[in-house]
Amino acid sequence: MKPAPKDGILDMPAYVGGRDAVDGVANPHKMSANENPLGASPQALATLGAAFDPSIYPDGHATHLRAKLAELNGLKAENIVCGNGSDEILQLLTQAYLGPGDEVLHTAHAFLIYKLASRAAGATPIAVGETELTANVDNLLAQVSPATRMVFLANPNNPTGTMLGRDDIVRLHGGLSGDTILVLDGAYAEYCDPAHYPAGFDLVEAHDNVVTTRTFSKAYGLAALRLGWGYCPPEIASVLNRLRGPFNINQPALATGVAALDDQAHIVASRAHNTHWRDWLVQQLGGLGFSVRPSYANFILLEFDSDARASEAEAFLCAHGIIPRGLAAYGLPHALRLSIGTEEANRAAIATLTAFMATLTMGQDQ
Repeated sequence: MKPAPKDGILDMPAYVGGRDAVDGVANPHKMSANENPLGASPQALATLGAAFDPSIYPDGHATHLRAKLAELNGLKAENIVCGNGSDEILQLLTQAYLGPGDEVLHTAHAFLIYKLASRAAGATPIAVGETELTANVDNLLAQVSPATRMVFLANPNNPTGTMLGRDDIVRLHGGLSGDTILVLDGAYAEYCDPAHYPAGFDLVEAHDNVVTTRTFSKAYGLAALRLGWGYCPPEIASVLNRLRGPFNINQPALATGVAALDDQAHIVASRAHNTHWRDWLVQQLGGLGFSVRPSYANFILLEFDSDARASEAEAFLCAHGIIPRGLAAYGLPHALRLSIGTEEANRAAIATLTAFMATLTMGQDQ
């Protein structure tokens, strides 16, 4: 006799993040993890470096952080739940509302945590086909059944970078029953034009079954601190606060998050850097013969004519100090994801891909 995990746990693949090193290559450009190439704001870094008393528990209610988030976004602080990364909010939702016999819908090429968290709760995740690597509302609604209890929509989506507009989101929600939760994952929201981004906060306030999530890991550059949050209807916020750990966010993360929110100029600069170099990369890649889909996030998707060619390109890039993200785990073995990096990293990536394409041409000529 020995302890046994719940059914299905051992059938789940462990989450594997993007590579961060290459044997034999010193100081490679890591373009595999969608990190902010500008880093965290100076204001946030100054706060992170300030002394604090490690013997004192942090504020278990994240009071100051929630108040700052509410002020910045015009929200109700009592409906904000903060977590150890937005991943924790997603996992709390699955723990609280899913169980055996329940079904969860997500798009075919979506963030892996949706499937893993759902299966960990005993539910059945269902991958729904996309159109041109973009969520298809009709396909999602066609898969809704009496067993559907949650729908995850990353907007923009990782790893494809595609996004739905507000009308599509409203239509998707309108096709769900009142006891099915629509989760709008806005991990990359800050990289979008705020005047046109469908944040979904109003949908949360108008309905009992919509939750939005955000993270400090991307545009805010605080990935190492693991800080995220969700905006929830009052009843769902109450449930998640009962389920989460009593001190789930450490004091440095709380204080640094507040400082980062106070420095919105850094977000504006990060968005501008991302837009400029994303457009530049797309233009340069077009010149190399790549057809790059529009991305609303801080990465682009490189598609090759075969799985083998994508694997060859990944190996070539890594050998020359550029680390992309292989996407076999996402059902896209023919593609690589390339995060927008520093100017140096972006130019190096194009130079390396140019060299790679040249090797293919030479091979055809021989």
